[in-house]
Amino acid sequence: MKYKLVLFDLDGTLLDTIDDLSDAVNHAMRLRGFPLHTRDEYMKMVGNGIRNLVIRALPDDRKDDETLVDEALADFKAYYTAHIDKHTRPYPGMQQLLRQLSENGVQMAVISNKFQEGTDYLIRKFFPEIPFVVVLGNRPGFPLKPDPEIVHEVLRKAGLAQEDAIMVGDSQTDMKTAENGGIRAIAVSWGYRSMKGTPGLTVADSAKEILEEVLER
Repeated sequence: MKYKLVLFDLDGTLLDTIDDLSDAVNHAMRLRGFPLHTRDEYMKMVGNGIRNLVIRALPDDRKDDETLVDEALADFKAYYTAHIDKHTRPYPGMQQLLRQLSENGVQMAVISNKFQEGTDYLIRKFFPEIPFVVVLGNRPGFPLKPDPEIVHEVLRKAGLAQEDAIMVGDSQTDMKTAENGGIRAIAVSWGYRSMKGTPGLTVADSAKEILEEVLER
């Protein structure tokens, strides 16, 4: 096989989570009488952890109010945790892709900027049979993507070198994470950030194309 390890982003790559995220942030905004945002607007806000998502949703003149951010974040997280899988679903072909990679002996990991508890829950719910090497979300004391430490942590746990691994994600943050970690990357076309036409970037339009890229000899 071409690669022995695939590192998957979660939101916008394996799972379409935007509606549940949107509902939860709008809940926190509604409690404070702040303007709400659309699904499309939230698609441009996600990708750097839930704190940054909440900050981006706040009115411009309130974004620097740390107490407000903390309170809104707590309301968001409480609502989101209770409704985390109301609308969330795997993208077409992703469950089969993970099974096929596993059957071919490819190791897999999830690296996400979503908080760890939410990441763990969604992976258990939608991909319970997949033997991931590790599932890593946003954890206290650990840097968010695109910091390369999360890539290095996965490589250590898998016992593999950089040339053995490839990242699959939907955002520039994911592509930068791969670059910073010294591994290759594939962008998916169905996520929250379109990167079609980016020079030198491999973009997959289907799960099948990811499988072919990973297993190509």
